[in-house]
Amino acid sequence: MSKNQNKTGVYSFFNCIEKNFDKAARFISIEKGLLEQIKACNAVYRMHFPVKIGKEIKVIEAYRVQHSHHKLPCKGGIRYSIKVNQDEVMTLAALMTYKCAIVDVPFGGAKGGIKVDPQTISAENIEKITRRYTSELIKKNFIGPGIDVPAPDYGSGEREMSWIFDTFLSLRSGDVDALACVTGKPVSQGGVRGRKEATGLGVFYGIRELCHVKEDMSSVGLDVGLVGKKIIIQGLGNVGYHAATFFHEAGAIIIALAEREGAIYNEKGLNVSQVFLHLKNTGSILNFSDAKNIENTEKALELECDILIPAALENVIHKNNASRIKAKIVGEAANGPITPEADEILEKKGVIIVPDIYLNAGGVTVSYFEWLKNLSHVRYGRMEKKFSENMNAELLQVIETVCKKRISTEEKKIILRGAREIDLVRSGLEDTMINGFHKIRDIKKSSKIENMRTAAFVLAINKIIDSYEKLGIFP
Repeated sequence: MSKNQNKTGVYSFFNCIEKNFDKAARFISIEKGLLEQIKACNAVYRMHFPVKIGKEIKVIEAYRVQHSHHKLPCKGGIRYSIKVNQDEVMTLAALMTYKCAIVDVPFGGAKGGIKVDPQTISAENIEKITRRYTSELIKKNFIGPGIDVPAPDYGSGEREMSWIFDTFLSLRSGDVDALACVTGKPVSQGGVRGRKEATGLGVFYGIRELCHVKEDMSSVGLDVGLVGKKIIIQGLGNVGYHAATFFHEAGAIIIALAEREGAIYNEKGLNVSQVFLHLKNTGSILNFSDAKNIENTEKALELECDILIPAALENVIHKNNASRIKAKIVGEAANGPITPEADEILEKKGVIIVPDIYLNAGGVTVSYFEWLKNLSHVRYGRMEKKFSENMNAELLQVIETVCKKRISTEEKKIILRGAREIDLVRSGLEDTMINGFHKIRDIKKSSKIENMRTAAFVLAINKIIDSYEKLGIFP
């Protein structure tokens, strides 16, 4: 059994990240002790607090981990799951540090977790737990616009973030920047448009950029572009659904979708919106018309395809099934979906793996935009939208005069429209994902690194080192 595995033989999530970090460290010339500082979690806050649920008092176990203080505030979501444990939260916090560094978001990594099953607890009791958790964070100074900014994660969403903001404001009344204490809020409470689909859209932008690189596509025997690419997506939650939708709209063919209860397959392609409607109506993706059921969801990952997107759970590709993966590209939309052993098997097969620490950074990127919006107290587009529309109208008038041709009303609407908040958010996300991809690729080529994951870690570590040096912490 590997030293990175626990007694049951399952890989420790945190040790997987450490192993990838150590691979990257071989390409960096810096004292070992300083690398150990970057790798270590700065602060782990484990708490137990009582909450009255029904007629009983339940003791809730919860965590907040701040992995790195090289930049402040720290940033990371809060996971609501009965499977929450310290190892998982530490790992997710570490991933956040590296994600933020790669996409040039000025945060240190953090993560939270509350050990509850939100599916079996009423909304009223979830609210009690959330508010008490927030008050515990405030007591220890583990939350604040310039300290630590939570966000949604598995099992949480806008509703919980709204409760966190309200609790923070009630205990920190008068804080003019209180809105920035948490992101992922409803738009009516300072949230930003485009946040819900941000991670899935970031996955789309990252894979699309890879597919535009002729050299990389030639290495796996594929044509340039997304049109006609056969894609399998595992997980139809928020990330998987939006990624699937954007790929479908771009002309890719979604041949299979997999969920816990099984998978559905159609070689000619699935209509994602219709599958999602079927899921809402029946509670399952199975028995969708014009699709074949696959009882074992793991078998769907082994089907012939061009691109495989694991978008749900960690460790779904492991040493026992990696050799049967037929995809030429694997995009890690989920955190840690490939074990280290599987990583090596896929790499030997020549599969391009687009790593999670880059590919699913769309969420934190748009969270950064929301944080900036809250601190500036101005909605994106408010100041320049009308100016842009007026300038476009003048330009259009000149074009019609010179060309002596009238432009149709419908065409005018498209040309005259100024940038809305969602347009600016998506534009910023697209630019971020494109730049991040090429920075990773440049390091991969210049340092002669064999895979994108190691190159991404090298990029992240170098940026963190640079931050520490500017702070004067490293000699």
